[in-house]
Amino acid sequence: QVQLVESGGGLLQAGDSLRLSCAASGYSFSTYAMGWFRQAPGKEREFVAAIRWDGGNTSYSDSVTGRFTISRDNGKKRVYLQMNSLKPDDTAVYYCGAGRTTVGLRRSEYDYWGQGTQVTVSS
Repeated sequence: QVQLVESGGGLLQAGDSLRLSCAASGYSFSTYAMGWFRQAPGKEREFVAAIRWDGGNTSYSDSVTGRFTISRDNGKKRVYLQMNSLKPDDTAVYYCGAGRTTVGLRRSEYDYWGQGTQVTVSS
């Protein structure tokens, strides 16, 4: 049974930092690209960051480039999202996904999803 479990969300203030974690099980983690998406109230789920199966390539949305860093530990079957200089616009539920792709930018490229973790940033 495939499981992706996000953790690390919380309530923060603008300028704070936070690291999200996603623990994977039930599939061959090291052969899948991993991605982080987010969904704010009333909006579509949007791409945030993605990382290739071996960590050798990453991609970020324009809104988080320079502030967020995605990384993975294949031995621990975890993917992380380090978020710095948080802004109120970063408020959303953050989801991790797994896909048999290179560095997936689209939701359709992902086969598995976690349940999400809430990040709320106040001004």
